[in-house]
Amino acid sequence: MEPTGLPSAVRGSIHIESHLDGTSQRSLADDALDGLTKPFKELPPKHLYDARGAELFDRICELPEYYPTRTERAILQERAEEIAELTRAVELVELGSGTAAKTRVLLDAMQAAGTLARYVPVDVTESMVRETAEALVEEYPGMSVHGLIGDFERHLVHLPPAVGPRIVAFLGGTIGNFPPGSRRRFLRGIASLLGPSDHLLMGTDLVKDPRVIQAAYDDAEGVTAEFNRNMLSVLNRELQADFRPEDFEHVALFDEEHEWIEMRLRARREHTAFVGELDLEVHFAAGEEMRTEISAKFTPRRVERDLAAAGLELVRWLTDSDDVFALTLSRPAS
Repeated sequence: MEPTGLPSAVRGSIHIESHLDGTSQRSLADDALDGLTKPFKELPPKHLYDARGAELFDRICELPEYYPTRTERAILQERAEEIAELTRAVELVELGSGTAAKTRVLLDAMQAAGTLARYVPVDVTESMVRETAEALVEEYPGMSVHGLIGDFERHLVHLPPAVGPRIVAFLGGTIGNFPPGSRRRFLRGIASLLGPSDHLLMGTDLVKDPRVIQAAYDDAEGVTAEFNRNMLSVLNRELQADFRPEDFEHVALFDEEHEWIEMRLRARREHTAFVGELDLEVHFAAGEEMRTEISAKFTPRRVERDLAAAGLELVRWLTDSDDVFALTLSRPAS
């Protein structure tokens, strides 16, 4: 699409392409059929993030208990110039880009370094990608945006050819949503797309006092509880289900053996829900739980091992003074 407003020499171009083609709904249906028929029911956390879920998560990020976002932003603000100078990247690819709130810190640093040419947001929410693209070409004259509407687990093969050295940013600790085996496979997939001058910038939440972690996922205002129950509204809308969100309570617990937090939905009463799209009855006993998210917490050794298993070598370990959260900059191993 050709933007209007600023002259083309000043305002960068916008190109948006979608690779969903119904695969998002099919993915939800496949995941629901698999997860709701297991002895211990579970659904992947990516289905929490419809438009309403994204709005609720933005609210979560501003809560006093939720330390990851503000800590990661502070690290970026302190080290973005270093990242830009070290990588000399002309392009920033962001997986799960959302509204690009933290990303602007990196874009500012790349612009100041005189290298910024293109931003590539990857997200499943089309309206968010389009609105963010329009805002960013106004904010960063001369920068183009190539938006990719798709699932970053499935559609990274559709990334446009790089226009020069690129940073692939995977922020927010989202890598912790993957179980260990899946996590390493996903990182290998990213590594396969990196050229010798490219870098991966990844956010990881670190192991700390479990009480601090648990509070971040069970806030006093109940926003996280509403966010968690929104998964049921997604199932109702997309798969013609009849879940009653009020029949479930939000649960967050820290698994000390695996060093991850789990979010679950616990049935308040015995009942049966029907998923019309799947022609599936789902029975819940009173007190039965369904897992909706894991969020692994990391040690430096665990991060480095995961990167090495993916064929990546650590270039920089960037953290706050209290070792609450870390950003890692890595590149293909030589």
